[in-house]
Amino acid sequence: MLRAAVEFFASEQFLAVASALNSGFLVTLRLFFVTLLGALPLGLLISFGSMSRWAPLARPVGWALRRAGRAPGRVARALIRFCPVSLVCRLLVWIVRGTPLVLQIITLFYVPGMLGLFTWGGGSGARFTAVAAAFVINYAFYFSEIYRGGIQGVPVGQKEAGQVLGMTRRQIFFKITLLQMVKRIVPPMSNEIITLVKDTSLARVIALQEVIWMGESFMKGNKGISGLVWPLFFTAVYYLVFSGVVTILLGRLEKKLEFFR
Repeated sequence: MLRAAVEFFASEQFLAVASALNSGFLVTLRLFFVTLLGALPLGLLISFGSMSRWAPLARPVGWALRRAGRAPGRVARALIRFCPVSLVCRLLVWIVRGTPLVLQIITLFYVPGMLGLFTWGGGSGARFTAVAAAFVINYAFYFSEIYRGGIQGVPVGQKEAGQVLGMTRRQIFFKITLLQMVKRIVPPMSNEIITLVKDTSLARVIALQEVIWMGESFMKGNKGISGLVWPLFFTAVYYLVFSGVVTILLGRLEKKLEFFR
């Protein structure tokens, strides 16, 4: 095995593997950062929708009940509490979190063309756009639940203290709720971001040439132990190093936010 390793590193085959994996890893990096840039703000908006208490039927139903002099029954109470924005957002969260990401990628890439709406095209740029859209949507809904938990985890008393000080709702959110929410969501958000590093490998399902797709294609075109083992080994190294760097950066961020304790 050692002799085979020495021969592999001294051959042109090693340079070919390294070049292929480097080009695939650049695609993986692009997908990772595009997903974060799109999913982080979108997830915050979705969390606001999930927590929305806008009830458009509350006033008209309450007015009708007062005119009729009746107490609200079961149907009336349901109409008063009906919050369509929250209901739709919660339904979408359930659908996205309850279906595999690989299925969402396939659906987003192929179904619009089957329905005659539009086609993404067959080029690498079009495939990357489709995969990035699927990743942004999927991770935005996951992030939204983390945001929601962080916002709702801030004690109500601190919000009331801000009201006593004469702060507006916007000031309370940005100067009290948001700052404490960031500290609370860093650990669960870190887990999702590390998962994102590995989930980028699912992009190969529509033949996007990311790092694992490159490794597999090289294995199919070569025979022998070196052609099979070393592409797998180097692919694992890419992911381990990338995950390690992300873990270190998120760990430093968590330490900087310890002053909120």
